[in-house]
Amino acid sequence: MWLLSFISEEDFTNHVKLTIEKYGEKLESFDIKRFNKNIVDPVKLIFDKTVYRATWDEIISNEIFRQRDKSNNNDIGYFHQRIFQYIKNCRVPENGKEGGWDVIYENVDGITLPDGSIVHRIYVEMKNKHNTMNSSSAGKTFMKMQNQLLKDDDCACFLVEAIAKKSQNIKWETTVDKQKMGHKLIRRVSLDQFYSLVTGQEDAFYQMCLVLPKVIKSVVDTMDEINIPHDTVIEEIRSLAKELNIESEDLSIAMAVYMLGFNDYKGFKHE
Repeated sequence: MWLLSFISEEDFTNHVKLTIEKYGEKLESFDIKRFNKNIVDPVKLIFDKTVYRATWDEIISNEIFRQRDKSNNNDIGYFHQRIFQYIKNCRVPENGKEGGWDVIYENVDGITLPDGSIVHRIYVEMKNKHNTMNSSSAGKTFMKMQNQLLKDDDCACFLVEAIAKKSQNIKWETTVDKQKMGHKLIRRVSLDQFYSLVTGQEDAFYQMCLVLPKVIKSVVDTMDEINIPHDTVIEEIRSLAKELNIESEDLSIAMAVYMLGFNDYKGFKHE
């Protein structure tokens, strides 16, 4: 029995599948070239290894995980945003279309905000986490919302945060050009409150979270094409370390790691 009233089992399963397929793009194996594509910080790796009393295998594995995780955060953003295309009265504009908003929610019956204001449209800018915007980015987003209110006097603009500090639907106040700004129709909203608003179901986000693990597992179990990556970075680093002919294995690996970032630096560069 399907427990979510605001999205069909077929649509939800398909959305989970599309999200996992995006993960799949990141599952190709890491070799040393891919590992060092953006040049890792060797000094940080050596600090981390020593301070956390980790092995080289663990530190390299953790760095690979961090790099994959950084990419996967975008895929979770895809999950949080694109799910609304399946929910009544919501649409997810294509990139750059309709003002570049992440989600637009319209309701002909009116949308009542916490202060009693009634509008018929909400334009949404969505963020994965509450602390991902610096002051410059926040200022630009706020001004974009101000401009939308000038163009449409029957709307509100929401900054929706998947991971907010707490459940909230509040007036968003931020600093623009060193001045504190705020407007009752520009609001900062946690994802659970946005789900509640657009579905009319108080605990809609909670209910979605309850079914999500089971759906992810069932989708993964049916996807033969998901490969388990075989990363070769540590083997390649050990191979480079052997070529350095340094007696201490730990120092030879440290030198091989240094060469990832400093191979052209004075002292490291071999003519």
